[in-house]
Amino acid sequence: MPFIRATISDPQLDDATQQALAKGLTDLAVTVLKKPLERTSVHLNLVPADRYYVGGEPVGGATGAQVEVTITLGTNSAEEKARFIAQTYELLQETVGLLPSVSGVALYEMHPESYGYNGITQLEHRRQQ
Repeated sequence: MPFIRATISDPQLDDATQQALAKGLTDLAVTVLKKPLERTSVHLNLVPADRYYVGGEPVGGATGAQVEVTITLGTNSAEEKARFIAQTYELLQETVGLLPSVSGVALYEMHPESYGYNGITQLEHRRQQ
């Protein structure tokens, strides 16, 4: 059950681009990380450009972007994670355009005892299967 948060330095990002980004991130979680579609959540965090910095400087004409994904520890291989990071960066380039010199993608792996949904840990969901 991945939770994906994409912080983008453009509060005026049009609806079509937001939907393309959310759908693209969801598709990558499902196809590359093999996560269930029905349990994949995406949150777009659109922030003012003057509050996004790289190297201590405002990103200027570029669109700052950072994608953070929370997944359960041990559910993906190093190759899957590397492919997700590469393809997410490509998606950012395609959807938001010019990026600054650094645009990150982070995968946070949570222990199944410390992560869950609908009030139940991932560990307990596994036990119930």
